[in-house]
Amino acid sequence: MTEEQGISKVVDIINDSRIGMLTTINEEGALVSRPLAVQDVKDDGDLWFFTGLGTSQVAHVRHDPRVNVSFGKKTEWVSVAGTAEVVTDRQKMRDMWNQVVEAWYPDGPETPDVCLLRVDSDSAEYWSSPGGTAATVLQWVKSKVTHSRFSVGESGTVDL
Repeated sequence: MTEEQGISKVVDIINDSRIGMLTTINEEGALVSRPLAVQDVKDDGDLWFFTGLGTSQVAHVRHDPRVNVSFGKKTEWVSVAGTAEVVTDRQKMRDMWNQVVEAWYPDGPETPDVCLLRVDSDSAEYWSSPGGTAATVLQWVKSKVTHSRFSVGESGTVDL
């Protein structure tokens, strides 16, 4: 798979999943994860999320901007490593605003507490198991019977 195809694969998995587990590093150095809905994923893998200025994820990013965001659906997963920044640009928020975000912030993009998190993605690892659960189970049985290594699908690392 070419690098361009790998990036396209990563973007497709993210767009199909929509909810990512954002992992940050807290003030004590512990990893903390929580789900966030991705608002936009760029062709270079950069991610955008709406959140609140008073949230733990914002405090953690301001303390240590290194993050990981993982996405998954039935047979595909991706883990994105990068650096996050808090963005308070009201015009950018207006441009990205949608009805889903409005459910969380009913006063709109002018809500004083609302902000964006932008993740500048450095790299991503993806896994894909074509054929779904049945194919995965079949490959597992085959590996047990033949005493061979379990292998389903493809995986790869992409620099973003």
